[in-house]
Amino acid sequence: MSTTATVVTVVAAVMSGFSGGSIFLRAKFVVEPLAEYGVPRSWWNRLGAAKAAGAAGLLVGLFVPVIGLMAAIGLILYFTGAVIAVVRARSYGHVPFPLLYMAPVVGALALGFPA
Repeated sequence: MSTTATVVTVVAAVMSGFSGGSIFLRAKFVVEPLAEYGVPRSWWNRLGAAKAAGAAGLLVGLFVPVIGLMAAIGLILYFTGAVIAVVRARSYGHVPFPLLYMAPVVGALALGFPA
């Protein structure tokens, strides 16, 4: 794995972990939009856990590429679902946010985890 792939993977893991942690900490900038989109409060911890697990999987993937591959795919699916939730809620101005978190994950997948 190249240095670039490693850096992009770590950035993706940090961003995903931050996003997951923000849900657990009930950060206002995260939970207010979730409520606005109609995401049930009972899902919030599971969503945070999914992002945290994906972040951990990306880091483990630095040593076990198949784990990183699966984590990247899972996070891409997660953030795709987030885009769909935002669009369904007609909060079009918020679409860039899940895409911002998805971008380094896509980069990590493209650069570092062979299929």
